[in-house]
Amino acid sequence: MLFLVAITTSCKQQKKDAADETAEDSKMETSLETEQPTITLEKLEGSPEYADAVLQLDEPTNTKIANGGEVNFSFTVNNYELGAQTEGPNAEMLANSGKGQHIHFILDNQPYSAHYEPSFAKEIPDGVHHLVAFLSRSYHESVKNDNSVVVKKLEVGTNPEDSLGLDMDAPTLIYSRPKGEYSGKDTENLLLDFFVLNTKLSESGNKVKATINGTEFLIAEWAPHIIKGLPKGEVTITLELIDADGNMIPGPFNQVTRTVMLKE
Repeated sequence: MLFLVAITTSCKQQKKDAADETAEDSKMETSLETEQPTITLEKLEGSPEYADAVLQLDEPTNTKIANGGEVNFSFTVNNYELGAQTEGPNAEMLANSGKGQHIHFILDNQPYSAHYEPSFAKEIPDGVHHLVAFLSRSYHESVKNDNSVVVKKLEVGTNPEDSLGLDMDAPTLIYSRPKGEYSGKDTENLLLDFFVLNTKLSESGNKVKATINGTEFLIAEWAPHIIKGLPKGEVTITLELIDADGNMIPGPFNQVTRTVMLKE
């Protein structure tokens, strides 16, 4: 009897120890999960609206350009000051250019070049190209009104080939931010910003699906957003223009993936 009691007691103790170990493992897993940053996406508000800001393309006057190579571009800017610092708290919260407000120049939905003067030269290869240029605040948030953007088809060279299948009137998504490398305080709040052309976003209609390091968000309003909770290292962002049923809308630019780097 004493032998049986000893065996029973030992078994109960082993079960208890195993249960305690399982509970500890569970606590450790929960703790590790809690320590992982949660990526969030919040609408950015509080920026000056610049509702009457205007961007116009003066040069080239003809968007059919005989030869590829260096092309001079000249813009007229009204009711907006290039080189000025955008006022408000967002300039302190987001990565901000010390050179001030500028133009984002985007060719074929490639990463933009920033221009702080209204005239500059760009290398444009032969072919048919989709140009989008818009006014940007000093912290790279686009100015979103009907007159703050220039959209042009450039036909460069003799018999230029349209390798992209451009439809200038189709719903189109243009990626802007985030871009490049971020360090220190600038890694805490990343601006997510894009341009949509020939469509509107709504809860019941077209949307932008943002996938950030594997976490998906649906954006039903054309507005800038802030990405928070990102880990240091490489960050992958995919933007897709989708319809009400969640299907990607056809178009050469309506799905784009970019990577940025966050450093200490």
